[in-house]
Amino acid sequence: MIINPANLELAFKGFKTVYTDAYNKTPVLYDKIAMTVPSSGRDETYGWIGQFPRMREWLTGERQVKDLEAFKYTITNRKFESTVSLQREDFADDKFGVFKPMFAEMGQTARQHPDELIFGLLASGFASVCFDGQFFFDTDHPSVNEAGAAITVSNMQAGTNAAWYLLDTSRFIKPMIWQEREAYEFDQVNRNEDTRVFLTDAYLYGIRARVNAGFGLWQLAFGSKAPLTAANYVLARNAMGVLRGDKGRLLGINPNVLVVPRSLEEAGRTLLKAELSGGGNSNIWAGSAELIVSPYL
Repeated sequence: MIINPANLELAFKGFKTVYTDAYNKTPVLYDKIAMTVPSSGRDETYGWIGQFPRMREWLTGERQVKDLEAFKYTITNRKFESTVSLQREDFADDKFGVFKPMFAEMGQTARQHPDELIFGLLASGFASVCFDGQFFFDTDHPSVNEAGAAITVSNMQAGTNAAWYLLDTSRFIKPMIWQEREAYEFDQVNRNEDTRVFLTDAYLYGIRARVNAGFGLWQLAFGSKAPLTAANYVLARNAMGVLRGDKGRLLGINPNVLVVPRSLEEAGRTLLKAELSGGGNSNIWAGSAELIVSPYL
């Protein structure tokens, strides 16, 4: 092939098509448990996280305005890249077909990157701080009871087994946050007059993004390191069902997603998909939640 700007641009368009096609066809799971929030700066502060203004009967006087700045949970965007180098002589020798699988893999990797960050952060929740200053999964989150008195509550179960997670993703606010400042972009450095190309006799193709994962509401998540059994599943559901907001309002949480690592897939399927329980009776928990098996846990 003759190496000129037109042919280099044509090759780039071909590589980008392969990348984009693979990106669009790759299934993801992060959007099932995380809300996507566009970012307009270096970081974003979620002052409203943890605020649950309740409805009240308005009899007299003015509205009671709730301050949404009680918590200041900040998610700072992180920059990511993945870059490959292709030798100039490979273009001259028409080796385009050899590189197509690599660009397809780049597209798949970029698409799955949010899964890696979101589920990786979820797994770290037993030792990572969320908006209230406690670990996301903790035994002493500050809360209030029905009378408005200060108490602490738990959204975790201790143990030594592989962790599993019960979530309520039915609300507009989700247990996790996917923050996106600059989406994944495929780009090139392939002009022969570029210093890098001149010195190395190679062209660069890469992906760049500015994004990050963060915690949403801990009240919408329960983490357990106890065995994944029907009894512990019920315990988690019951614990989430009685959680209240910062003003004492019962939140009405309805767990609908069970997230497990690959090692607990069989236990998860038995719990949520089997028609009969181990004793031969009807499995009353079949279909009570969607099962998500993540390789990033």
